[in-house]
Amino acid sequence: MNFQLTEDQMMIQKMIREFANEEVAPEAEKRDKHKIFPQEIFAKLAELGIMGLPFPEEYGGGGADTISFAIVVEELSRACGSTGITYSAHVSLGGAPLNLFGTEEQKRKYLTPLCTGEYLGAFGLTEPSAGSDAAGTRTTAVKKDQQWIISGNKCYITNASYAKNLALTAVTGQKGEKKEISAFIVPTDAVGFTVIDNYEKLGLHSSNTTELVLADVKIPEENLLGKQGEGFKQFLITLDGGRIGIGAMAVGIAQAAYEKSLQYAQERIQFGHSISKFQAIQHKLADMAMNIELARLMVYKAAWLKDQGKKFTKEASMAKLFASEICMRACDQAIQIHGGYGYMREYQVERYFRDAKLLEIGEGTSEIQRNVIAREIGC
Repeated sequence: MNFQLTEDQMMIQKMIREFANEEVAPEAEKRDKHKIFPQEIFAKLAELGIMGLPFPEEYGGGGADTISFAIVVEELSRACGSTGITYSAHVSLGGAPLNLFGTEEQKRKYLTPLCTGEYLGAFGLTEPSAGSDAAGTRTTAVKKDQQWIISGNKCYITNASYAKNLALTAVTGQKGEKKEISAFIVPTDAVGFTVIDNYEKLGLHSSNTTELVLADVKIPEENLLGKQGEGFKQFLITLDGGRIGIGAMAVGIAQAAYEKSLQYAQERIQFGHSISKFQAIQHKLADMAMNIELARLMVYKAAWLKDQGKKFTKEASMAKLFASEICMRACDQAIQIHGGYGYMREYQVERYFRDAKLLEIGEGTSEIQRNVIAREIGC
């Protein structure tokens, strides 16, 4: 059992950490305050060849492994949660379904521009009436004259304003009481397709979260992604990989909260000593350090299993669940350590706290993760 990163992984970690510190972190607070999407950052990431990192080189990707992807998400999220989630969704939700289920022609046409960073990837699953119950999908796709006609709504979709195409699910039939759900690749500029960006969010202010409205959107029959009727199964597989990204994002934000707290505790003088000398503060910091290390190892294990072609559903859910919950706890304690300063924007830990909450909700709530884990252990 070898816990050492490979030379390639260490090189990627060094490069992305430097990039995050120099390019992402300095304006993170400003972007959050003014809800500025980090377009320039993603243009630079494309120049570095990072946008298609875990996908095959033949489609413009980097041919790297899932652990490398997790490292990039962690480092970007440590500097800016909004940048981290944008990148994670681009790869694990936008690109992954195309890579996993697309035909050769679809990969070359739709995956390649995602890998080169021509535009961002997005994924349309959640609906107003289908959140945790994704099987409650109401968006429909009807086949007519070698075309699919899609109508419905999607909500809370990341990156759609910056995507030229995205994969989404729709009901294509009914088998008794069970809906037949299929996946499709849909151009965002198609007639009848509207992307609405007007959500007011608690955190992740500089990420793009949208509503999709599809009114009789026509796409060619070859835009079916994978096999008809297997869309729900395909997207569950996609979400397994996406949970590794959310886990890595949680580790990154928790790491940032820990680093800020440790620095503040060492510098803040009360009762004649730095507060880092007080056992109550030491215990908070010790718990942060321990939980972050455990979460990181869980994320890496799930990523390793995925790369080995082994089943990783349980481990991805465990990693996502544990990492997101310890991240929220670390951010809460970071504010507590900072005291009144922690409540102020200037010290940034309040931003980490706001950004962290989404991680307990997105890509399967903590409650759903526990359901998944219970099912996987045979309950």
